[in-house]
Amino acid sequence: MTILAIDQGTTSSRGIVFSDDLSVEATAQQEFDQHFPQSGWVEHDPDDIWTTTAATARGAIEKAGAPRIDAIGITNQRETTLIWDRGTGRPIHRAIVWQDRRTADICVRMKSEGHESQVTDTTGLLLDPYFSATKIGWILDQVEGARGRAEKGELAFGTVDTFLIWKLTGGQSHVTDATNAARTMLYDIRKGEWSEEMCRMFGVPMALLPEVRDSAAEFGVTRADLFGREVPILGVAGDQQAATVGQACFEAGMMKSTYGTGCFALLNTGEEAVRSENRLLTTIAYQLDGKPVYALEGSIFIAGAVVQWLRDGLKIIREAGETADLSAKADEGQEIIMVAAFTGLGAPYWNPNARGGVFGLTRNTGPAEFALAALRSVGFQTRDLLQAMRADWPDAGDAVLRVDGGMTASEPAMQFLADILGAPVDRPENTETTAQGAAWLAGYKAGICPGPEEYARAWKLDRRFEPRMDEAARHKHYSAWKRAVSAVIAMTGEDQSA
Repeated sequence: MTILAIDQGTTSSRGIVFSDDLSVEATAQQEFDQHFPQSGWVEHDPDDIWTTTAATARGAIEKAGAPRIDAIGITNQRETTLIWDRGTGRPIHRAIVWQDRRTADICVRMKSEGHESQVTDTTGLLLDPYFSATKIGWILDQVEGARGRAEKGELAFGTVDTFLIWKLTGGQSHVTDATNAARTMLYDIRKGEWSEEMCRMFGVPMALLPEVRDSAAEFGVTRADLFGREVPILGVAGDQQAATVGQACFEAGMMKSTYGTGCFALLNTGEEAVRSENRLLTTIAYQLDGKPVYALEGSIFIAGAVVQWLRDGLKIIREAGETADLSAKADEGQEIIMVAAFTGLGAPYWNPNARGGVFGLTRNTGPAEFALAALRSVGFQTRDLLQAMRADWPDAGDAVLRVDGGMTASEPAMQFLADILGAPVDRPENTETTAQGAAWLAGYKAGICPGPEEYARAWKLDRRFEPRMDEAARHKHYSAWKRAVSAVIAMTGEDQSA
């Protein structure tokens, strides 16, 4: 029996065919264009999202020898916002990507009006343009006639999972799962339902919203012409929650961090929705059998994307894999600190107006030093998140960090991560845990895959990175990082004490 995992990410779409023991049979991947209409704005063409998803799904099936697909699991870039016509299925605007900051002024105004505490109490989130709610409002206000049509029920909103399910089912299913709903800033994570209060606050007609289901549930069946027969869609989770499942972080206190375009660390807090006092997010890690499991999450907007910038922006590397070798040539006597706040700072700062900065430049600074600073920036940001998590939930203690995603292939990056954290970092044999998590959810619902406990026992370690840096050096490096972040925030002209 086989499972198709659809992994629709920020820069590419992938199809992965898994066997019933969750080993990978075949993979297909396609990148697609990023659109930047203005500084801080990021958009995707919905047609690109769909065509690359369909092509890579078919491509993976063909590579696997065209097996019968028994279930489909979907994992997706979260918060990215689409609105489409229910009659034609055509989007009314490009997708506004999670990285997009165009609604920052709206969020600032709402904060000044005292709304953030209420938003956090209900949704677990902070008032930030990162999430879907203000993106929805922006589209409805900018596209002529859209708000009136939305109120009449003629339009549909969805994050990427919902849009793909709509396309896969030929418009028969307008649904999402609890993990994606929890990222919209419209969902009451404790009551487990859309919040009328939040919808009123953000001016979002409830007629736009999809039905919310468990992460392992029946989401509809695909059109028969897509894969030769109708196939049930049985698993859905936002990419970071899917990675949490893929890493088998089913017990309270377990942590994972995924290094893709951004970096996202999740700490499982079990049945307790912990309210952060350190500007982390309270979110749903996954939901099975109607029972949500909660997590604290720290989000870093730029992780792997900083390596893409070295390649595409500065053109000092041709391929991402060159970064590790180049960084090894760096003069470590230079304390170069890179704060890659290209689209603002995420947790625990949440400053949408911050922009990147590089500190400590000398006449001898070159590509190697830039490469090393880029890799280290991810480690510094992860320490920011881990410290905030431990402050919010002391039960986190000295938990080992499980890591996954493309950047974990970099030995220097992972060793520095362990060094700056002063804690072990575990890299699993399978670092593509996001797709595996989606596959397990679908397979679990289909009765193909084992339950959580047995699945967790099958998790396998590739390498544990132990910290080698002494405490004095760790303190020196991290203090320099904190000064650099303060300088970047100071450049915004905002009050850092706020």
